[in-house]
Amino acid sequence: MSITLTPNAAKKLAELLSEETNPLTKLRIFVSGGGCSGFKYGFTFDETQDEFDLLIESNGAQVLVDPTSMNMLAGAEVDFVESLSGSQFVIKNPNAGSSCGCGQSFTPNTMGGCANS
Repeated sequence: MSITLTPNAAKKLAELLSEETNPLTKLRIFVSGGGCSGFKYGFTFDETQDEFDLLIESNGAQVLVDPTSMNMLAGAEVDFVESLSGSQFVIKNPNAGSSCGCGQSFTPNTMGGCANS
């Protein structure tokens, strides 16, 4: 099971990457400890693909994910959402047991719940 990008996310990623000078630049999606639920999502541009990184191609876009993060993101869908409060990449993660109101942090299914879920 892999990560997918919606057409909206792929389009926005293509726009952002067109502004980069290095054609090897890709979006890196990762999970790190922290946030109000225990883990948080991170996004950054990266020009280097590490040996064990997974290169995911979805809707014409390329994304890098490290193996540890992939364990928590398998089956997730990345979307790009624009609203009155701003625009951002959003992850719909089937591995999240709960997530808090910020939408950027989550508790995996195997851990306890979140007070703000």
